[in-house]
Amino acid sequence: MNPQNLLLRERELKKRWAYPYRWGRTQNNLFDAQTRFVYTEPTFEPLLTELERRFASTPEREALFDYALNRWYNFWSARAVEEIFAALDGVTPAENQRDRLVDFTLNGVRFDHKTSVFPRGFGHDLTYAVNHPTALIEWLYREQSQEQRRHYANRLFLVLYAADGAHWKLKAELTWLSGILRDYVATFDAARLHRFKFTAEQETLSDIIWAIHV
Repeated sequence: MNPQNLLLRERELKKRWAYPYRWGRTQNNLFDAQTRFVYTEPTFEPLLTELERRFASTPEREALFDYALNRWYNFWSARAVEEIFAALDGVTPAENQRDRLVDFTLNGVRFDHKTSVFPRGFGHDLTYAVNHPTALIEWLYREQSQEQRRHYANRLFLVLYAADGAHWKLKAELTWLSGILRDYVATFDAARLHRFKFTAEQETLSDIIWAIHV
């Protein structure tokens, strides 16, 4: 991802900060179907216009607005992160962009990528999580979406933590995240990956890339 495009995407994502970040409900197929259009609109003002056009007169307007804004924000942030990865030496993007199990190959290891805010439900603080990464990885796999993304394939978790508790805002800090990802890839060693047997049929390789803002 070239620097100019990175800055443009970062600018659009940060416009989301002006609105409350709330889900109000767990991910579900019904709301997914009604908000799928967010995947085709990378800029924020046209997104708001489309939200008004579709949902202004519906009884669930506020819930659909929140849900759509969050899906838009998460999708375009994740897309940017994948593009940052793809531009780094040693990373090969997946040939099939619709493959939900593989986003890219890093030094010969195929990975799905998942950006996650530090989870409140984990039950431990940041210090514990940093010192016990396998415990957090197991929790993240166990608590992953029950909808389209559930799987036990190899995954790199980019985990965001902000000292002020606004972890979600870090998804828009693309310039900052690009430096963290560059450093991770430059020192990547497959021998240091965490290995799991979530199912009898396969071994899962995973790791956490920490993005901590204090």
